[in-house]
Amino acid sequence: MFDVMKPLLAALCLAALPALAQPPVQESAFWRAEVDAGHLPPVAERLPEVPLVVDLAAKGRTHGVQGGTLNTMVTRSKDIRQMVVYGYARLAGYGEDYKLRPDILLDYENENNRRFTLRLRPGHRWSNGDPFTSDDFRYWWEDVANNELLSPSGPPDFLRAGGQLPRVSFPDETTVIYEWDHPNPGFLHTLALARPPFIYRPAKFLKKFHADYADPNALAEEVDYARVKSWAALHNKYDNMYKFDNHELPTLQPWINASAGKKIRHQFVRNPYYHRIDSRGVQLPYIDTVEMEIVGAGLVAAKSNAGETDLQARGLDFRDIPILRKGEKDGGNYRTYLWGSGAASQIAIYPNLNVNDPVWRKVFRDVRVRRALSLAINRRAINRALYFNLAKPGAMAVLEQSAFFDQSLRDAWADFDPEEANRLLDEAGLDKRDAYGIRYLPDGRRMELIVETAGERQEEENALQIITDDWRDVGVKLVMRPLDRDILRNRVFSGTTMASTWFGWDNGLPQPYTSPVYLAPTDQTFLSWPKWGQYYQTGGQAGEPPDLPEAQRLLSLLEDWEAATTEEERSAAWREMLQIHADQVFAIGVVAAAPQPVVVSNRLRNVPEQAIWAWDPGAHFGVYRPDEFYFEDGQG
Repeated sequence: MFDVMKPLLAALCLAALPALAQPPVQESAFWRAEVDAGHLPPVAERLPEVPLVVDLAAKGRTHGVQGGTLNTMVTRSKDIRQMVVYGYARLAGYGEDYKLRPDILLDYENENNRRFTLRLRPGHRWSNGDPFTSDDFRYWWEDVANNELLSPSGPPDFLRAGGQLPRVSFPDETTVIYEWDHPNPGFLHTLALARPPFIYRPAKFLKKFHADYADPNALAEEVDYARVKSWAALHNKYDNMYKFDNHELPTLQPWINASAGKKIRHQFVRNPYYHRIDSRGVQLPYIDTVEMEIVGAGLVAAKSNAGETDLQARGLDFRDIPILRKGEKDGGNYRTYLWGSGAASQIAIYPNLNVNDPVWRKVFRDVRVRRALSLAINRRAINRALYFNLAKPGAMAVLEQSAFFDQSLRDAWADFDPEEANRLLDEAGLDKRDAYGIRYLPDGRRMELIVETAGERQEEENALQIITDDWRDVGVKLVMRPLDRDILRNRVFSGTTMASTWFGWDNGLPQPYTSPVYLAPTDQTFLSWPKWGQYYQTGGQAGEPPDLPEAQRLLSLLEDWEAATTEEERSAAWREMLQIHADQVFAIGVVAAAPQPVVVSNRLRNVPEQAIWAWDPGAHFGVYRPDEFYFEDGQG
């Protein structure tokens, strides 16, 4: 009997300890009028029974005051989703040390990477006051992820281990259990991503739009009102946890969307039921309101220079540092921090190994060509001209902060050696040239390589201008074509694009626990093998199976990592995968670690002066917890 009770007793003890140390909570001025009017419960009733108490002193931070409006900018209306990224409320999330800790969860238990027990905070509520319980997990699993109309492809791939989906159970309203026969070591870490999978949904809210729960007549009226074709389309329209554009959809993030429809300025207000407090009992976030303005991409630096933002990094590039520094000196009332970049490369060129053109496809699949294109780039000149020698020239590889950093991988095929590049291209059968020195393809066309960009970063296009001269010297004519980001991606995915430019791997800081899934051909968003990624993502229903031995080996090593039981085994898989990428030059890195300017209001506190601007892991500002940032006078 005692053995049966041990897990329950342990959970009770764990819950009780923080509760004893929990300080008296304080009502925010922002919601006081709603509380006084009886429209909102007092803060003591809005918090979970065991809120997350933040130890600011341990982080070297100061206690803040509530209040103020933080102004920031994005360049597309869809990027209001950055509030989910920056807010970074996750079931489990990374700290600044990139170690995983419970956040929304009270705690979790991992048994050999096969059985994960997730324990929720008793009394936790959605932003509209509805209880947040295991029923929200059940609803997503049974009624969304496994509903063919809502999820035609079934549950997301990260929930498959050994090709099998988990057994999911809900013993009580605060416990959820995921269990597999095979290890799934990336499960918890996937929950901490900048774009999390959201394995829960606000069930009470969404059931109104689900055919299994809603009144048929009422649901039909909703479908007609929304002008969609079916109840499933209606449900998917409103179920947009990441897009964050439905102001009625409850959330667990620190700020909630308070703006309906598309606007130039979107307002987000503090979540009255947010689960985090400081050690004095002050509910986070400290800042009451965030206003996100949508501006043209070319205006972000100018408006930052004019002091029209309180916190800004998105839309700013290295080239903007001089104008930002000038704004500081001219009384802009802000300071410019220089954070490191967490991407594996600041600029990378992706030859499309799945391009539809059969001649270019064969050329790109010859590793000698990829190596030659890499050797022909004068990276030091690019670093000197564009980054004042502050970036790090080299191939695409992980950064120094990673356990897997190896200088030889950054140096692989990255020296400026036009002579060797010419030799490799000749050896690959591209030895015939026209009167201008441009090589001929095997079918007689000139070797005019069109490199498409998203047209968003001037530094990227400036680098390509330099590379144009470098490649011309080895007989390759580079033609740059700027496009809209969405158009570019669709062209790459369809096989239309020859080559494209983007950042390197989002995660240049992997650790042994990090899944190397993005090093294997598993996702179409790796722009060198979109159709191999489609094949993996759709279970063979679309795309093409990888047919290069090295790509097949990457998939095999990913399986080795997933089946590994020790850190040493996972590290061995990582190192071999990185070595394959270095040898094969699937993507051509140019420079890494260029400083990222971050504009911070002089009145804003708790923003780290030195940090890393990274998508994953890190969620840009998210890992530094903007809910802990505050204005020194409580005014914004």
